[in-house]
Amino acid sequence: MTIRTVSTTPFSDQKPGTSGLRKAVTVFQQPNYLENFIQSILSSFNEIEGKTLVLGGDGRYHNRQSIQVILKMAAANGIGRILVGCNGIFSTPAASAVIRKSNAIGGIILSASHNPGGPNGDFGVKYNVTNGGPAPEKVTSTIFERTKTISEYKILDAADVNLDRPGSFRLGTMEVEVIDSIAPYVELMQTLFDFDRIKTLLSSGNFRMCMDSLHAVTGPYAHALFEKCLGAPEGTVKNGIPLEDFGGCHPDPNLVYAHDLVEILFGENAPDFGAASDGDGDRNMILGRNFFVTPSDSLAILTASAKLVPGYKDGLAGVARSMPTSTAVDRVAKKLGINCYETPTGWKFFGNLLDAGKTTLCGEESFGTGSNHIREKDGLWAVLFWLNILAVRNKSVQAIVQEHWEEYGRNYYSRHDYEEVKSKPANKLMDQLRSTVENLKGKKYGNYEVAYADDFSYADPVDGSISQKQGVRIGFTDGSRIVFRLSGTGTKGATLRVYIESYEPDSSQHNIETQQALKPLIQLADEIAKIKEFTGRNKPTVIT
Repeated sequence: MTIRTVSTTPFSDQKPGTSGLRKAVTVFQQPNYLENFIQSILSSFNEIEGKTLVLGGDGRYHNRQSIQVILKMAAANGIGRILVGCNGIFSTPAASAVIRKSNAIGGIILSASHNPGGPNGDFGVKYNVTNGGPAPEKVTSTIFERTKTISEYKILDAADVNLDRPGSFRLGTMEVEVIDSIAPYVELMQTLFDFDRIKTLLSSGNFRMCMDSLHAVTGPYAHALFEKCLGAPEGTVKNGIPLEDFGGCHPDPNLVYAHDLVEILFGENAPDFGAASDGDGDRNMILGRNFFVTPSDSLAILTASAKLVPGYKDGLAGVARSMPTSTAVDRVAKKLGINCYETPTGWKFFGNLLDAGKTTLCGEESFGTGSNHIREKDGLWAVLFWLNILAVRNKSVQAIVQEHWEEYGRNYYSRHDYEEVKSKPANKLMDQLRSTVENLKGKKYGNYEVAYADDFSYADPVDGSISQKQGVRIGFTDGSRIVFRLSGTGTKGATLRVYIESYEPDSSQHNIETQQALKPLIQLADEIAKIKEFTGRNKPTVIT
């Protein structure tokens, strides 16, 4: 085996976003494109000789080929050992757990999360650091700078490694361990949740659940957890075989893209509980019979119920939410007497808070929740958390949520996504919002009076770093909010996200249809931002 040094030239579009580098598959298939980015990651390490690296992905198209390239490049660059998931499979939360358990230098996760897969779909590469969490901005900035000046990369001439079964191999001087990525994750979940109690619930014959893995990475994990460990009947897990194109589905667990699950839970003879996860397993959607739980409400309820779960029986150090996420959890934190942190969107911002012991639970409105057990959001963890609560309280999902609203009030909440908007008008829309927010305080729009308006910036309480231009917030005196931001997770154009929230303390007003309850604020959002004028769209692409 010989190490080749290959000459290359930089690509101008390799700046990582909030969750790594995401592009169309065809972009990653360009000669040297993947290699340039991987070499830039490997070159960013201060010490690499003999270190352990974790590697795997969500099984999407181009996953296996990319793993073989990365293995040979890691060997050529002096990595001592790689732990790679069997069949190339590694959910993002499972990878985070193994990075932490093995004291690895980090991990390379191949995924574009909830984006579509297949030859005409998307692909992504994310580097997670030694704490198991996404690389912070100072690391991704270093990687990006290297992509702009790269002139060569190193790769080992060697045969491909057999990924189809666990085993040990050598590539040059590097040890390759193909591991079962499911077993360590299941073991970790057993330390957090009351498996005996959940098993009693799932095998009682009086409770039925449906887990839709959307032909993405959580299928094997869900089969192992729910059907093997916890006694749920065979068939509980739907779409449980990971496919390169996700079976033609869009692996995004929301009311639009997980429509098959929604039809089951809102249909005749519906099960008691439903859940879905996304491409790489870090997101979740929770449903009861004829009932949808918003991610913001889910975070608030998990926080309020944490002491019912063994892993959190001693209480929470604090809780954190992304800025666009509803303020429902803020009220729970206040009652519990714990801090609630408001961060920019992106799980990496929670990492410092978790490492410093300032928070225990974290959540985002984009269907992501997690805790200090790893440094990523974790879809199946959230499902188990809900099952543990249901097993203890012996009430329906709907009853638990409505009792929560009675105690804390209801935050009507919705996100309107305008996908694949042309970047130029989308940026103009945000620029005009930023130019007007300073003058909005005190302004009245019908029954709404602006209490504050700003372009959200975040001062990290741990390392002091400042993140600016994180989204325009407009808050009203009655607790309502409108938030505007551009998303960095798409690969085509820009996605304008508009978050609308209305607080209702009166329990007699808690059963209004969400879009109807939010209608005045939806109209106000369009008026303030001039959405139709800038985007040319009469309605959102997706409403969640």
